[in-house]
Amino acid sequence: MAPTNKTPVRPPRLKPGDTIGIVAPAGAFDQEIFAQGLCALQSMGFLTRVPEEIFDKTGYLAGSDAQRARLLNQLFEDPGVQAIVCARGGFGCLRILPLVDFDIISAHPKVFVGFSDITALLAAITGRSGLVTFHGPMVTPLATAPELTRRSLTAAIASATPLKISPAAGIVLQAGRAKAPVIGGNLNTLCHLLGTPFETEYKNHILLLEDRGEAPYRIDRMLSQMKLAGCFKDIAGIILGSFEDCGNLDDIYRIFKDCFQDIQIPILAGFDAGHGKQNLTIPIGMTATLDTDQQLLSFTRPATMG
Repeated sequence: MAPTNKTPVRPPRLKPGDTIGIVAPAGAFDQEIFAQGLCALQSMGFLTRVPEEIFDKTGYLAGSDAQRARLLNQLFEDPGVQAIVCARGGFGCLRILPLVDFDIISAHPKVFVGFSDITALLAAITGRSGLVTFHGPMVTPLATAPELTRRSLTAAIASATPLKISPAAGIVLQAGRAKAPVIGGNLNTLCHLLGTPFETEYKNHILLLEDRGEAPYRIDRMLSQMKLAGCFKDIAGIILGSFEDCGNLDDIYRIFKDCFQDIQIPILAGFDAGHGKQNLTIPIGMTATLDTDQQLLSFTRPATMG
């Protein structure tokens, strides 16, 4: 799915006192932890708006598909909401993609934040509308998130300074330098987008990958599927986030080395992005330079406009 607009659409920059709407496009969530996460957002200087319907449950989902998509569309259209942060991941975003109104999103660009299963929405929104989205912490993880995670979110959505992100303990799997838009997120979710109208465009992009609870052989299988599907042809580079509860990291990195040994691109691992203790916010759809010598992912412009 190629972006409809080659130039990324940066959402308006947030300022203290702006309202963040909360949406639950995937799984149901623990209300006590959710309340703690809301307090975290409020302590960062933002107001929050929580539609009552997001507390509904349909099995393991936060309400019906039609309801979850409708609330997402409404929050994008609502002039009193300046940003949208997802409540949690889990599963469910794939089910609502055909119901998302991308014309509304294009007409009302605003900050949209999530990760894990929300990767499906990050890919679809950025791909269909050209809007820069944000791979970053959601409400329930914010309840116990370290201060660095919260500061990273604020820097991404409320600062005029272009982001420079370094892995805490960087590991160069393949050396090199690349400049391209960043896309990606959860490996499992990206695999499930293959063959759909919402499949991510990989060519000439830097790909972020992270996951949780996937054994090394499953990571191998997903990468093999994506390679056979042509996802990695002419890809610019790869950054690896956390692989929480996925087994030995050395085994995982060995799988990546093996998969990309015939593709000469920079691959830098060790970014605190995803399901780990820290979850730094990374703009999706924005151009950045990946430099393995400096162990740095540096964006050319601020991810928001203001």
